[in-house]
Amino acid sequence: MSIPDQIRALEKLARIDAELKELLEQLSQERSTLDGLKSGIAKLDEKLAADRASMATMDKTRGELVQDVRNMTMQLDHSREKLSRSRTEREANAAQRELEELRKLVRDREDEISKLALSADAARQQIEATEAEHGKLVADLGAREGDISSRLGEVEKKARDKRAERDASVKAVPTQIYRRYEMIRSKRGTALAQTSDGTCKACHMSLPPQLFHRLQREPILEQCPSCHRIIYFVLPEPAATSAPSERG
Repeated sequence: MSIPDQIRALEKLARIDAELKELLEQLSQERSTLDGLKSGIAKLDEKLAADRASMATMDKTRGELVQDVRNMTMQLDHSREKLSRSRTEREANAAQRELEELRKLVRDREDEISKLALSADAARQQIEATEAEHGKLVADLGAREGDISSRLGEVEKKARDKRAERDASVKAVPTQIYRRYEMIRSKRGTALAQTSDGTCKACHMSLPPQLFHRLQREPILEQCPSCHRIIYFVLPEPAATSAPSERG
């Protein structure tokens, strides 16, 4: 296989690899969009579950405190009766102390109930806000999932076709050169470079004059001393000529 044929085969392979890379980036972007929406919904599901569990705990605690207040209110009525039936100062003082202690306990419980009510209101508002955000994400996913999945299918098919095209193109490249091509591509992203003026068009570094002259004299494949890509000579593009001005 002649060097010009090898160059053409490598150029075709590099072109396919560039197109395949672009397709894979499209796939990654589309999947990232879809995964981002689903991940956002999953996180909100977890947050809602935690907030609802916290709300249920607060409601349970509040119910227990309300029941405590009811029980202590009944005890207060009983203590008042004891006070009214007291026959001695000692009995009256004991009943009075019992009343004061119960009243303090009731006030403490009522304070706790008020604080819990405020916390519960804040939690309820937070749950409502999260539910609204969750609803928007679900609606967004529903509206976009079909289109994204359709695009994913199209891009995946193009990528499969491009891989098949690549497999066929690889066969046209000598094994030793292909191995070198793949080794460089794995490190640099791209494996080919051209030169027209003594500068590597990939890394923009000047080539040694002797190497550049050799590349100019005959079609050969070398490696750029700076970036180590496979480099070859191409004729410089002709300079654009301006159209002659019209004279009146």
